[in-house]
Amino acid sequence: MAKNLEQEELGSINIIAAGTTLTGDLISSGDCRIDGVLKGNITSKSKIFIGKTGIIEGKIQCHSIEVEGAAKADITATEILSLKASAVLTGNIKVSKISIEPGANFVGNCVMQNPSPTPIPGIENE
Repeated sequence: MAKNLEQEELGSINIIAAGTTLTGDLISSGDCRIDGVLKGNITSKSKIFIGKTGIIEGKIQCHSIEVEGAAKADITATEILSLKASAVLTGNIKVSKISIEPGANFVGNCVMQNPSPTPIPGIENE
C-alpha cells in the first residue's frame, strides 16, 4: 500500500520510446526514460534515464540523471549525474555528485555544489 501511495505522489514513469521524436517541453513529477529523441527542455522531480538510443537537445532539470545515450544540454541535478561508458554529453552541468565511466565523452563545464560541504582540516573555509 505504501508503495502505491508513493508512486501516486511521484507520478508514473514516462517513456519516450525508440523511434519516437518529441518536440516541446516535458514536465513530470515522476521518473522519465528517454529512448527516442526529445527536442526541448525536460524537468522532473525524480530521475531521468537516457537510454543508449536516446537523444536530448535542450535544458534538463532533475533530481538525478543517468546517461547512456546522447545529450546536447545544460543539466542541473540536485543529486547525481552518472555518465555511462556509451554516453556523449555536450553542455554545462551543475550537480552535487558526478560519476563518469571510462569511455564516456563529456564536453562542457562542471560545477559541483554540495549543500553542506565538509570542511577540510587545516584549511579555513569562508
